Amino acid sequence: RVAVVVAAGTVAGGTWLSLRQEKERRQRARRRAELRALGLAQGDFELLDQSGRTRRKGDFLGQWVLLYFGFTHCPDVCPEELEKLSKAVELLESDPSLPPVQPLFITVDPERDDVGAMGRYLQGFHPRLLGLTGTPEAVQVATKSYRVYASAGPKDSDGDYLVDHSILIYLLGPDGLFLDYYGRSKSHQQIAQSVRRHMATY
Repeated sequence: RVAVVVAAGTVAGGTWLSLRQEKERRQRARRRAELRALGLAQGDFELLDQSGRTRRKGDFLGQWVLLYFGFTHCPDVCPEELEKLSKAVELLESDPSLPPVQPLFITVDPERDDVGAMGRYLQGFHPRLLGLTGTPEAVQVATKSYRVYASAGPKDSDGDYLVDHSILIYLLGPDGLFLDYYGRSKSHQQIAQSVRRHMATY
């Protein structure tokens, strides 16, 4: 009798676990479909990295990407978010079983953030972080594709100004499509954990 009870319990437990995994799989598939329906990241872009090399969205197909939009004159938020992004990538890199993640930074202030400015600014972050800039028109194509809000404020007496913009880190899958996003409340540990989950179920 004990053996029968144990066997029945094992079968029931296995069935419950299987049903739970199937439910989670369906939930992930539904969320992925909802995110893709938003139409985010479905366009292309052509920008220059901090070395002056032309980069297109298609160059990153087959790679996992963490992407942030900001500007180099940002006093605190952008450096904090880029530092968080860099630490998340470092955490993921510490697990050799995971595929690499490409960190990207696209400026929303192309008037001041030329190739040289991007190169100088990014020296303090992850060594593989690519900074992308270009003409105002080319940058606008990229921001529209990700529905990023950006608006330059009034200039001060020195001609300096701030840019109000969306503060999100985007996760793109190897197919180049948007999978998830992380706001300021997310830590680098939480971002890395989320990316791991996406990799495991992709």
